[in-house]
Amino acid sequence: MAKSNYKISASTKSEAKSTAILEGAMKEFLAHGYAATSMDRVAKEAGVSKATVYSHFGDKENLFSAMIQNLVQDKFQMIMDLQQPELLEQDPKIVINNLASKILKNVQKNQDVQNLMRIIISESGRFPELAKAYVHNLAKPAINAIIQYFRSQSHLQIEDPEATARVMVGTLVYYVMLQEMLYGKDVLPLESDRVINTLSDLITRNHNSSQL
Repeated sequence: MAKSNYKISASTKSEAKSTAILEGAMKEFLAHGYAATSMDRVAKEAGVSKATVYSHFGDKENLFSAMIQNLVQDKFQMIMDLQQPELLEQDPKIVINNLASKILKNVQKNQDVQNLMRIIISESGRFPELAKAYVHNLAKPAINAIIQYFRSQSHLQIEDPEATARVMVGTLVYYVMLQEMLYGKDVLPLESDRVINTLSDLITRNHNSSQL
């Protein structure tokens, strides 16, 4: 029994270190960018040894990918849970509205997410693995989850679920980039509710027409 308790304790400590490392990595990447962030910096911020950082994540590229995965679980899990029975049974317009609202809220109200997007865009030319990590860990699973949801809602009569999912995600991402990251809200303001309602109306229009 003592041996079992030790294993649980060791596992808990390892989890705590992983969490500390990911939090430290986020702070360092946001403060210094990808190129200037070293494993030494991350280790110091996390309060662990550099060897511990390497043993948990291997290298800086893997650490960055793990950080995005952690961000997905923290901020965007609703997208990945679209196949839950209760969501599949809800009015699609409500689901789409709630999903779009959640995405915009998590990005608009979170400066760290916006700054991370800036880093990925600005440094992806020199470090294409940054963009690939973002696409692989966030964009691709999010788009695939929305595609699966659209396919499960055959009554929506969406001719091209994949293209529709990309239009939806692209519209939301561009809205955040223009309004928040490029300060368009000061020059070309537009309420998020109008974008969300227009998106859901466009996606569900065939279904709504058939009910008339």
